[in-house]
Amino acid sequence: MSLQQEIIEKLGVKPSIDPAAEVRKRVDFLKEYVRLSHTKGLLIAISGGIDSAVTTFLCKQATDELTQETGQEYITLGVFQPYGEQADIEHSYAVAKTFNLQHVVETNIQEAVDEIALEAEHGLKKIGQPRHMSHQGKGNIKARTRMVTQYALAFELNLLVVGTDHASEALTGFYTKWGDGAVDITPLSSLNKRQVRQIAAHVGVPQEILDKAPTAGLWEGQTDEGELGVTYEDNSDYLEGKDINPKAKEILESLYNRTEHKRNVIPGI
Repeated sequence: MSLQQEIIEKLGVKPSIDPAAEVRKRVDFLKEYVRLSHTKGLLIAISGGIDSAVTTFLCKQATDELTQETGQEYITLGVFQPYGEQADIEHSYAVAKTFNLQHVVETNIQEAVDEIALEAEHGLKKIGQPRHMSHQGKGNIKARTRMVTQYALAFELNLLVVGTDHASEALTGFYTKWGDGAVDITPLSSLNKRQVRQIAAHVGVPQEILDKAPTAGLWEGQTDEGELGVTYEDNSDYLEGKDINPKAKEILESLYNRTEHKRNVIPGI
């Protein structure tokens, strides 16, 4: 078995999907886990990108159906988490409006992130390594601070924190472990980026979001494809078992091998 075949099998990606069937399966998955966990609903951070938009639809559908079926209120809480001024935050609000979220909050993480970064810089200075945080390091602080805030809200409201992780991110390790990779449940995990886009079009994600370049928003001008050096088209083709450009394949498999620790739980002995 080739490494490509091993990765596809491990991540559970299908060569093609029926968007309607995938929506039904993933909504049922969310509903069942809410029941099993005895929680009151779901929390989703809405970045304004495709992944969180699709996840928002799935969460809202799941909690609406649970409310109707049980006669008890289940909610989806949408959380907007800008760092200072977020130029495209209107896309986050557009997602909430499109899918009729009644419960939304905005939590600005700038002050908390800046304080954590400052404390880390003090620590570096004390060990003889004076420097400002790198933009990558501060980006990771943003990801982890967002999750701390999400879990604070989720605890008080007895909600599950839902992640937007999918197979194209898992392949490259393109997420912050225990940051945006620290969630309770991941309804997109066996989909590649192309398949997420197919579902987005099926459920009516606004066109301005479908047209956006994918970005984690961790620093100004950052894009996923620019940082990784490979397109999501090649990434998705790879996960569907297709032959791709040898250079792109080399990049993807190198990223996969270098980031295995991110896909593993905490090791012990």
